[in-house]
Amino acid sequence: MKNKSFPVWPTLLCCSLLLAFTAHGAVKPNSLFADNCVLQRGLPVPVWGAAATGEKITVTFAGQTVTTIATNGVWKVWLQPMAADAVPQTLTIQGDTSCTFTNVLVGDVWVASGQSNMERQLGPRLYQPEIIGWREAAATANFPNFHEFYVPEHLSATPTTDAGGTWTVCSPQTAPDFSAVGFFFARALQAAEKVPVGILFSAWGGTPAESWTSAAALKTLNDFRPQIQWMENQPATPNYNQNCPAVLYNGMIAPLQAFPIKGVIWYQGESNCERGRQYRDLFPCLIADWRQGWGLGDFPFLFVQIAPSKFWTPQIREAQLLTLNRTKNTAMIGTADIGDANDMHPAQKGPVGERLALAARALAYGEHLEYSGPLFAKMKIKRGRAVISFTHTSGGLLAKDGELKGFTIAGADTNFVPAKAEIKGKTVVVWSDDVKAPTAVRYGWAKAPDVNLFNQAGLPASPFRTDIDQP
Repeated sequence: MKNKSFPVWPTLLCCSLLLAFTAHGAVKPNSLFADNCVLQRGLPVPVWGAAATGEKITVTFAGQTVTTIATNGVWKVWLQPMAADAVPQTLTIQGDTSCTFTNVLVGDVWVASGQSNMERQLGPRLYQPEIIGWREAAATANFPNFHEFYVPEHLSATPTTDAGGTWTVCSPQTAPDFSAVGFFFARALQAAEKVPVGILFSAWGGTPAESWTSAAALKTLNDFRPQIQWMENQPATPNYNQNCPAVLYNGMIAPLQAFPIKGVIWYQGESNCERGRQYRDLFPCLIADWRQGWGLGDFPFLFVQIAPSKFWTPQIREAQLLTLNRTKNTAMIGTADIGDANDMHPAQKGPVGERLALAARALAYGEHLEYSGPLFAKMKIKRGRAVISFTHTSGGLLAKDGELKGFTIAGADTNFVPAKAEIKGKTVVVWSDDVKAPTAVRYGWAKAPDVNLFNQAGLPASPFRTDIDQP
């Protein structure tokens, strides 16, 4: 695992060093611009950094030359949109001093964020099972057009401007240190789209969604407004930790938001699992917040429904499903078939990344393919049986390895009992001889459900309940 740092208040120190650095006339680009960086194709690309006030800055890349003058110690120029290009190029930034960066590519840049299941590296990690297939994956990871920008763990009371990260080219030597989900996602995406891929990896294990959301956005939610106001009104700097609201947004997301991206992949929810109802509003708030911060419209936001485990409540998966239904240009990756009831860090990360890539191909690249498992649409009661309709029934439904399982049914007494279920075309008929007048059906409504409903694309159905409680 990469070395971790836990500076609680590095902002003032960084500013002091930056002022001292620029006072001597040295041009200092933001750390996003370095050897091996990947720039987003098809969009204007800003290049920025620090320099002495009044210093003339010239940026040269791919036949473009742009000049500006540093103001108040900072500078920024814009490169015109570029096509994807896997041929390594040189980025030159010339001021009173100059910087030359090599092996710079143009392709698609994705943010990979969340908590430990996104953070989990491809290679071995202490006290966790090995990622299934990691040795073969790493041994064949000769991908010179896949680069990862690693954002060090950094929390801050206010938004920062430089993540202090580094770019690394994917190879058999470096791949074990990459995010496993990010690796499998980028590998599959690059194979399909044939363009360079850059991953901005920004994750921290065991952290809640509110840590990754801006203070301004959290103030729109009643549950977080008082805490944000208290934090803003302190006369001194408290000793926050990584679970405090907004601090990871400030330290690890805000400094990325001037850098154009294609979309986001997100794997988180475990640290909010006991607050499923709250997550219904918090998670859509985070997505809207990030989209506003990047200013690129409703870019694809692809997220993983947390896998079955005895540690997680079904309500958090429901909150993720509801977020999918109410937030446009999103996709939810089903994991009902690849969890581990006894381990909160399931070892099957390959299917997660590959399913995220399927969703990216559909939402970000416009390919006509199935990218989601069946999702509950509606229920009708016919002659004492519940008929459940789904979306994403590509090719029809199937029960994997035997008869359908995981369904329960209840009548007006809300006493749920095990149910029989049978596929009829693109619907599932659910019933029990003990429930003569059903009113509700649940599927996979447990911490670690045993379920087996799929579509013909081989993607698992999301757990659901028809009797969703309202706020």
